[in-house]
Amino acid sequence: MLWLKAFHIIAVICWMAALFYLPRLFVYHAMSKDKISRERFVIMERKLYRGIATPSMIATIILGFWTASYNWTYYQSSLWFWGKLSLVALLIIYHFVCQRFMHSLARNEDQHNHVFFRWFNEAPVLLLIPIVLLVVLKPHW
Repeated sequence: MLWLKAFHIIAVICWMAALFYLPRLFVYHAMSKDKISRERFVIMERKLYRGIATPSMIATIILGFWTASYNWTYYQSSLWFWGKLSLVALLIIYHFVCQRFMHSLARNEDQHNHVFFRWFNEAPVLLLIPIVLLVVLKPHW
């Protein structure tokens, strides 16, 4: 069980690192003007998304539910757990919104500027803080 939790935490850290860095690449991509730089960002974004972000997200989800399955009765009746899952669902949506931005930037169709992506980059932090607080504090609502 402890090995399972450890690998779940590792997957979460990898996924969050990717979700923090990918929108930062969008900032630089939106600021770039020359074709070579834009093509380089397309490659970097694709490799980060496909090679780290998506596999880490999948591992996080599988390992999270696997861990919860060992004590499902407890988790099923805990409101903090369902609140955490709701916030994780928002992170999953954010993950796929990143994919849409990645594709539109690759096609030079995105209309957002670097300032938008700087703000967009802050969303995972706003989700991560309450997720961690719910997991650690386990409030009894």
